[in-house]
Amino acid sequence: MKQHVREFFRRGLIACGFGPMVLAIFYLIFQKQTGMDTLSVNQVCLGIFSLSVLAFVAGGMNVIYQVERLPLMIAILIHGGVLYSIYLITYLINDWLEWGITPILFFSIIFILGYLAIWAAIYCTIKKKTEKLNHLLTEKQRNSEPPFSH
Repeated sequence: MKQHVREFFRRGLIACGFGPMVLAIFYLIFQKQTGMDTLSVNQVCLGIFSLSVLAFVAGGMNVIYQVERLPLMIAILIHGGVLYSIYLITYLINDWLEWGITPILFFSIIFILGYLAIWAAIYCTIKKKTEKLNHLLTEKQRNSEPPFSH
């Protein structure tokens, strides 16, 4: 367990450096879309801090797939639930998402669809690689079998 916690922090610290870069890109897009020219010091500081925390958690959460005792579906649910929560909290505290049932519902639907699309792509990629590997192993076994002697 100690090794997983250490790996979580290692991955999180690597990822959290990207939080401010993502925030800068977000603010540039936001400025182009809304025409907003200035941000308060509080908005910038809150954005930098919250995106750094989000990136830290998102980067570290991938360690959950290394816990052997955890079934894959449970790991996916924990991973998705934590990411959903941290993204929702980040969007709400930065006022990038309005408080209310409708905006949170739309955010939730978009998040779930995006998360499922990413996992579908990962599943298809792994399945294709597994089938190729199984085919290669079958061919290797066929070629290494001694011929029948009469």
